[in-house]
Amino acid sequence: MGILDRIKKEIETNLENVQAYEDYYHICKADIFEDKDRVISQLKWLSDEIEKNISEISDNDEMLRLYRIHKRVLLVLAPWDFESYMLYVEWERDPDKKFYIPRRKALQGVVKSLQDLADDKLDILSISLPPGVGKSTLAIFYLTWVAGREPNKPSLIGSHSNSFIRGAYDECLRILDPAGEYLWSDVFSGLSVTSTNAKDCRIDIDRRQRFETLEFTSVGTGNAGLYRAMSLLYCDDLVSGLEVALSKERLDKLWGVYTTDLRQRKQGSKCKELHIATRWSVHDVIGRLEREYEGNERAKFIRVPAMDENDESNFFYPYDVGFTTEQYREQREIMDEASWKAVYMNEPIEREGLLYHEEELRRYFELPDGEPDAIIGVCDTKDKGKDYAFLPVGYKFGNDYYIEDCVCDNNLPHIVDARLVAVLMINDVQMCRFESNLAGGRIAEKVNTEIKERGGNTRITTKYTTANKETKIIVNSGWVKEHCLFKDKSMYRRQSDYGKMMDMLCSYTVVGKNSHDDVPDGMAMFSEFAQSITNGKIEVFGRPI
Repeated sequence: MGILDRIKKEIETNLENVQAYEDYYHICKADIFEDKDRVISQLKWLSDEIEKNISEISDNDEMLRLYRIHKRVLLVLAPWDFESYMLYVEWERDPDKKFYIPRRKALQGVVKSLQDLADDKLDILSISLPPGVGKSTLAIFYLTWVAGREPNKPSLIGSHSNSFIRGAYDECLRILDPAGEYLWSDVFSGLSVTSTNAKDCRIDIDRRQRFETLEFTSVGTGNAGLYRAMSLLYCDDLVSGLEVALSKERLDKLWGVYTTDLRQRKQGSKCKELHIATRWSVHDVIGRLEREYEGNERAKFIRVPAMDENDESNFFYPYDVGFTTEQYREQREIMDEASWKAVYMNEPIEREGLLYHEEELRRYFELPDGEPDAIIGVCDTKDKGKDYAFLPVGYKFGNDYYIEDCVCDNNLPHIVDARLVAVLMINDVQMCRFESNLAGGRIAEKVNTEIKERGGNTRITTKYTTANKETKIIVNSGWVKEHCLFKDKSMYRRQSDYGKMMDMLCSYTVVGKNSHDDVPDGMAMFSEFAQSITNGKIEVFGRPI
């Protein structure tokens, strides 16, 4: 066992031996230029161990000593490791003023991907996050880190917003200021800002050069020919807002501006490309790049939605920064579904190609008086994966079907199967057709058995589908719009099964890709089933004893 291994074992078994941490640090530091990658990995381990163990040190003096060792570890790591840089440059800021520490849990994955971009594991990185969660500030820290690592290679920063350009320029100068509250000059000792241009937003580091270390420009200004990008091309929120997002013509023009004003400024094979933005449209720059680089392992597209799979906020941070679950839910209620999905959930849809527009759907508050002519359902089952099981229940009055209840769930199969039984029993559904493709036949048999055992009257049938799904959805959409009524928005919660159903129905587009087509497919099944029994009469017979 080598000496580092022995010290490591001592740290793991005797975490209060502060001298062992210091010895480990000194040995690694001495080897940093001999085997950089190995030493960085070793020091990252040491940094993690210190963070984990420091609160367990019983002696206050030793705790303070370990705290200072940690600072020295981070200083060695900072030029090479972006997260360590983030931790170090803010070391002397008050805890409630720090940017990264409170947001670390939410942004650590993003920081890792930025590290991969710097380590030449990626050529292009796109990061889509909701507004106000710190994505642009994170990028500004990244710019100052890249500038210190490669001061003689220009980086170009482009945005639609002059205010962002000016703000980013000013914030970079704050971080670079040796007399300020950030410790950039410690990390990159010997480097300093040699010139600035507030009018054109340019910053030079190390020495005067034709193309400055950091160059900022607004897209469409016509000045991009004055700039170059050799280290990094960073594009921040190129789409200005909803008005641009709703215009395919303006998005086409923006793509042209990006490819000519910005992308053409890249020089050399090592220039990386970073996009950070709130998503607005499938036709925005990030959307088009996703299609261009599909399947390319050197390109990565990150999306972190506002709400997680449990409908809880992904971005509520300590010190009461970020957004609570309640704040996001309130925001969701006041926005149209398409905008919420695009801006906050990073799931932009093609509005012009929507098959079902909210305003054209028929709505109702209450069922008509009297007994319905029939109560029917269909079920598009789920087996494994992210697909949803979908079972709408329609109450027939005359030629209309009131969609009164549904299951729209992607939970574990055994949970979903129980819910299918429940919705059929509660609504006293008379007939329900299950799609028998894949696991559908097995699930139909299971549901039928359970209903019989509980004394239900639902007649379960199955049908194997061979028709093209997209064609079936489009062909049947007219019937659904004409004969189906859906509850008024005030009658259901957005995150209920009914809300999910309406969300998926009203986000299905006939152009581009759809994340989920289970609901429009299920409504097409409902249309076909309803039409097949239109001229028939449904009678429910008691089961013989």
